[in-house]
Amino acid sequence: MRLVLTGEHEHKSRWAAIQSVAAKIGCTPETLRSWVLKMEVDSGAKPGVTSDQAARMKELERENRELKRANEILRKAAAFFAQAEFDRKSK
Repeated sequence: MRLVLTGEHEHKSRWAAIQSVAAKIGCTPETLRSWVLKMEVDSGAKPGVTSDQAARMKELERENRELKRANEILRKAAAFFAQAEFDRKSK
């Protein structure tokens, strides 16, 4: 990524620099372009969701799914025991 940014002035465009560096390091230009963009977002040079924010959001979404699952289990258990209590009292 640093090669792209430091060598960008030697090429007609950033894309040309990316293509040149990608050929040298053995990855696709699109992959390198996405890495450069991610680095710029993470450094604050460009707006967007940083890697840290994306990881935190993913962690919170996973935690939210687990809590929803636990709540559903508790709801079903409460309904089961309420029905059992109702059946016991009605006999």
